[in-house]
Amino acid sequence: MEQATATIVKPLPGHLFRVHGASAEMRWEAMSGQGYHTPTDRFFVRNHTYTPLIDVTTWRLRLHGAGLRRPRAFGYDELRALPSRTYDLAIECAGNGRRFYGTQQHDPAPGTQWGLGAIGVARWRGVPLRYLLKQVDVLPGAVDVLPSGLDAPFEDYGHVRRPLPIEKAMDDVLVAYEMNGEPLPPDHGFPVRLVVPGWAGIASIKWLGDIEVSTHELFTPWNTVFYAEVTTQPVKSAFELAWNAVLPINGPHILHGRSWSGRGRIVRVEVSFDGGLSWRVAEHHGHHLVGAWLPWHIAWAPRRAGRYVLMARATDETGATQPLITPRHPSGYHFDAVVQHPIHVAIG
Repeated sequence: MEQATATIVKPLPGHLFRVHGASAEMRWEAMSGQGYHTPTDRFFVRNHTYTPLIDVTTWRLRLHGAGLRRPRAFGYDELRALPSRTYDLAIECAGNGRRFYGTQQHDPAPGTQWGLGAIGVARWRGVPLRYLLKQVDVLPGAVDVLPSGLDAPFEDYGHVRRPLPIEKAMDDVLVAYEMNGEPLPPDHGFPVRLVVPGWAGIASIKWLGDIEVSTHELFTPWNTVFYAEVTTQPVKSAFELAWNAVLPINGPHILHGRSWSGRGRIVRVEVSFDGGLSWRVAEHHGHHLVGAWLPWHIAWAPRRAGRYVLMARATDETGATQPLITPRHPSGYHFDAVVQHPIHVAIG
C-alpha cells in the first residue's frame, strides 16, 4: 500500500518556497501575476512525517463504525464513478502567520515559524462526503466522523486523524481526488484527501484511507494534544510582494494582494502606507468566493525613496476585522493581526 519517499516529492525551488523541515511555505511573490488559483507547483506542503507513495490499485477507502448501518469500502475507480462536485476552496495551516507573534509582537510561540504562505486556493474535484455517508446509511445517533490518513505514524501518536462533528461532515466537506484539473499529486494527498471549507488545514486529512462514524464524541491527539479547539480560521491579508521588496520610485505602482477568512466572504480591504495613520480602500474585481480568497489591488505613488511598511487589513461578512495586535495563542495559532510588510523604494 505505502512506500517511503523523500520528505516532500515535488521540487522546492528557493524562489517559490521557504522550507521548514518536512513542510514548505509558499513565497507570496510567487503568486504575482498568477490567476485565482494557486498553481500546484507552488502550493504549500504541510507534512507530519513524509509524503507516502500509495498504490492506487490496492487502495481502499473504508467507512465503518457504530454510527453506520452498512459499512463499506470504496476503490479508487468506484469513487471516481460517483457523482462529483468541483469547488474553489482554500486550505490553510492552523499555524499560518505564527512567526509574527515573535517578529512583530515580540512574544514568540513554539512550532513551525510560518509567515503567511501556508495557504493555497485550488480547484478541487471529488465526491461530497455527505453522499458517501448516505451510501452507508448513517444512523440518527451518529455524533462524530473520524477520517484517518495513510502517511507514516507521527512519533507515538499514530496516524494523523481528527474528528469532525457529523453536522460539518454532512454539510460541505469534499472527498477530493483532483486538484486544479489533475489527479492529486503525492504531496497533496494522492489518491484521495478531505477538503474541509473554512476549517484549519489539519481537518483536511491527506492520503485518506479510513473514515469511522461513531455514536459518541471522539478524541485523538489532533484535537487534544495538538490543535485543541482549533476549527475555523480568522481573517488574514497578504501582499503579492517579496519581504523587503525593492520598488522604483517612479510610479504609480499597482500593488496586489489577497485576503481571506474561514468565517465568510471578505467585504472590505484597506491598505495603509504610513504605519496605520491613514487607510485607503483597495479595489477588487472578479471572484469573490466564501471559501477561498479575495484578490485586490491598489495604486500607490511614493513621494520619496527609503523604507516603507505596507499594511493591509480585511473585514469579513461577520464584521470581524484584522486588529493591529492579537492576543498570543500558546501554540501560535489564530494570528490575525495586520502584518507589517517592509519594502524599499529606490531611485533609478
